[in-house]
Amino acid sequence: MKYRCESVDRLFKAILNLESIEECYEFFDDICTIKEIQDMAQRIDTAILLAQGYSYQKITEKVDVSTATIGRVSKCLNYGSGGYKKAIERLNISEDKE
Repeated sequence: MKYRCESVDRLFKAILNLESIEECYEFFDDICTIKEIQDMAQRIDTAILLAQGYSYQKITEKVDVSTATIGRVSKCLNYGSGGYKKAIERLNISEDKE
């Protein structure tokens, strides 16, 4: 990974040291724009729905993302480093498709 460096390590350590959802809101409110936070939230929602077998059309309706975004998330989910899969497993989300 081209971005591995001491600075990024420090960022990730800061995130890992947050102790509550409220602390996450405070930290991310300071470090990101609202749009960046919303974009990341949409990507994890998209990954969850893809893992649950939803179609691109259903995901677009539920999450309001473009098919290009869904495609990028799908590529990472299927061929990436496994980060989405680990996060989804640890969130322990039920598979209650509509």
